Amino acid sequence: MAEIKLQQKQKAILSAQQILSSQLLQLPLLNLEQRIYDELQENPMLELTAESKDTAGDISSDDDGSSGDDMFGTLERFNKSSIKEPLQANTPRDDAEGRLTFTHESAPQERFFQAVQHDSFDEQLLRQLALQEGIGEREVMIAIEILGNLDHDGYLAEENDVILAGLHGNGLDADEHEIEKILRKIHYLDPPGIAVRDLRERLLVQLKLREASSEVDIYLTAVRILEQFYEDFLHRRYDRILKKLDLPKDQVEEALGIITSLDPHPVEVFHDEGGHYITPDFIVTYENGELTAMLNDRSSLSVKVSEQYQGVLKNRKTPKDEKQFIRYNLTRANDFAAAIAIRRQTLLKVIESLMKAQYAFFVSGPAHLVPLGMKAIAGDTGLDISTISRAVNGKYVQTRFGVFELKYFFSSSLATDDGDDMSSKIIRQYIGEMVKAENSDKPLSDDLITGMLKDKGINIARRTVAKYREQMQIPVARLRKKIF
Repeated sequence: MAEIKLQQKQKAILSAQQILSSQLLQLPLLNLEQRIYDELQENPMLELTAESKDTAGDISSDDDGSSGDDMFGTLERFNKSSIKEPLQANTPRDDAEGRLTFTHESAPQERFFQAVQHDSFDEQLLRQLALQEGIGEREVMIAIEILGNLDHDGYLAEENDVILAGLHGNGLDADEHEIEKILRKIHYLDPPGIAVRDLRERLLVQLKLREASSEVDIYLTAVRILEQFYEDFLHRRYDRILKKLDLPKDQVEEALGIITSLDPHPVEVFHDEGGHYITPDFIVTYENGELTAMLNDRSSLSVKVSEQYQGVLKNRKTPKDEKQFIRYNLTRANDFAAAIAIRRQTLLKVIESLMKAQYAFFVSGPAHLVPLGMKAIAGDTGLDISTISRAVNGKYVQTRFGVFELKYFFSSSLATDDGDDMSSKIIRQYIGEMVKAENSDKPLSDDLITGMLKDKGINIARRTVAKYREQMQIPVARLRKKIF
């Protein structure tokens, strides 16, 4: 007889509203606009409306938010209360005085233009993936989450638990086995070697595709070099490789030739395509000691639920099926409008927190970037880390120092002699400047760079300098030496 067991388990079930809000949050501005236009075409209960510009600094603390300009009519719970009060910033400089204010850029501006349409890099990969056997909607959703966590060079920048958290936020419970299965499929799409963890894995993936067209001995030798002698290959210690392999010189040279013909940066070709434009989600200005952020989110501020069908619902003569159609679409319209409002409020919380944490950057420039983790922003805003990750992914802010992706503001730290923490991005900048200014006849070794950084009061290990140098794709000193 089969054994019957009772088990009590707690499980979070996300509503359709939460899933929709999560999906809209991770969309960049132009994609959001397209999603809104698609929704307007499908749902007659939604309509566009022109809105005036609201400035948080001009809103009185006595304002109850019940004016006739409410963005979504009946959705009064989504007011602007979180941004009504100007914030006094804690600046790192004794002589700096300023305050933070937030405005919503919703007035019409001539920022829309017709560009040649190109599929994005992610869209091309997803189209290839969808054509493969055994790929359904679930697998595509997992792939979208994976691609959303790639860095600029196509490497997977996050651990699997972050991807799992993101999927859970979208209402999909997956496991590591499913993620690894989709990762392996993405690895062999065109271009191959995307969503890998490091360069060696990328080269091995590309090499695998050369197996059928290569001689067996040459292919196996190339695999051995990458798996067993990768550091020697990376530093061009070919004589050492030849000695360790104890194989004919011609065979080793051919294997090395195959490896060097592989593409370490397969994403670069997509970065140079025309028709791609960055539209900043935020515009941050600093004038008269006041740091101001504008949410450049016109489309989300111009959507409202139509009221013209209310009379049809109240009319007893209206057929039952028509009333059901109207109620269904009204529910969809309210959910969509509410999700847009939640997205706006979430983004405002994130940029507000970033402006407080990176106040010196916005006022004085990139040299004043401070170490910051997503956990700190999550704690300040009351949001979870996966939400912060979706909020900053693919979002940009325009500052007086240029346009930066929100991910740029997050970095690890190292201690200085003064007891302060310095962002790893600033240290990379120092390393780049040192290498650029070096004597090409006597390039700086990692030990010398380490010593120079310590002279600046930065406590850093040589292996950390080597890691940062490799991340910046700067060769070792002997490979930078001028030969002729």
